[in-house]
Amino acid sequence: DGRVVVIGGGNIASDIARTIVRQGARSVDLYCLESYDEMPMGSEDQQLCEGDGIKLHAGWGQTEILKDASGKVCGINFRKCLSVKNAEGRFDPQFDDAQTESAECEYVVFCIGQKADHEALLAGTNVEFNRNRTIKADPVTYQTAEPDIFVGGDVYTGQKFIIDAVAAGRQGAVSINRFVHPGQSLTIGRDLREFIELDRDDISKPAWYDDTSRQVPG
Repeated sequence: DGRVVVIGGGNIASDIARTIVRQGARSVDLYCLESYDEMPMGSEDQQLCEGDGIKLHAGWGQTEILKDASGKVCGINFRKCLSVKNAEGRFDPQFDDAQTESAECEYVVFCIGQKADHEALLAGTNVEFNRNRTIKADPVTYQTAEPDIFVGGDVYTGQKFIIDAVAAGRQGAVSINRFVHPGQSLTIGRDLREFIELDRDDISKPAWYDDTSRQVPG
């Protein structure tokens, strides 16, 4: 029943904010770096959020979470975000520290993209990294150059769908189970995931998955 601030401008942030409304929050405010027209969630989710009474605050970056005397969250501070990407299209937010805003709240929920910082954890091992700092691994067994380290999910593929991470976790578990039982092969009988690509010029498909409208109940 408290006041909630959601940080993030994508469709996941939209879903989380709308779920929080249904859980009985007194108020929900959503803040993101992008301008209103550039929010990743798109106009459809913006309208759904606003229809649920969620206040959208576009173009703000959080600077500090405030606590009261008992150590509980009581608010959050923001500064104006002037741009999110540089001329090359890379993530490089620019801020105006003279423009600030504060929001009183009891809860802060972060729904923003993150990158795992696992290099220090793997220091001293033989694990190898790709240029984008994801971890190199066998595409069938998910075994790294360090034989007893297996990976899957975003640290291996980068940002992808949850179902891909679930599949990698399952196959990685199979590999680990075989690895800890001496004499078992990691590759015999495995799904090599060899697919024949469809003829893209001879199928009906949406322009792009993320641009497909949400289904609306009758």
